[in-house]
Amino acid sequence: MTSHVRTVTFDAHDPYELAGFWLQVLKAERPDDDHPGDPYAAVVADSVKLLFEQNNDEKAAKNRVHLDLEPDGLRDDEVEWLLTLGATIAHDRREPDGTGFVVMQDPEGNEFCVLRSAAERAATS
Repeated sequence: MTSHVRTVTFDAHDPYELAGFWLQVLKAERPDDDHPGDPYAAVVADSVKLLFEQNNDEKAAKNRVHLDLEPDGLRDDEVEWLLTLGATIAHDRREPDGTGFVVMQDPEGNEFCVLRSAAERAATS
């Protein structure tokens, strides 16, 4: 038997707002049945389904699971765009030779990484 990951679920203080951030990041449309105040909000993109579930507990530690984003364009351009959406940089792991990644946080503090694009990796191979 084989299992498949169907959804990645996050606890959220405000599922609708946090889903709104990720909808912009993944350039997805908000489902018709998601409304402010609902206990759940979804992001359905070509590559992944994210679910944000109401939970008022405070984040207590570093994420044990996180998303790695591979942009279509340049990594540094993606980082700058994500900052305009409300993300913050937690750790900058970019190297002088162009390798590395950036650890960012969404508006509720969930960590995710922005990697180099496929074209950037191919250019340094």
